[in-house]
Amino acid sequence: MASVTSNIPAAGFSAKFSALMASISAGLVAYMERRTRSEQIAALQSKSDAELAKLGITREEIPAYVFRDLFYV
Repeated sequence: MASVTSNIPAAGFSAKFSALMASISAGLVAYMERRTRSEQIAALQSKSDAELAKLGITREEIPAYVFRDLFYV
């Protein structure tokens, strides 16, 4: 029994479409990484309770405070 394998590189529309989708995917990943708020949460967690009280929040309220523009709690 013979087997034939061919590796035909994508050309024309297919190659351009694949490149477009790769660019869109890379852009979405960069956007989501930029929107992460873990740094804000870590910064607030490192503050003392007195400093948090000046902001008007408690430790339990840190996630709600950081994401206050996205969720109504």
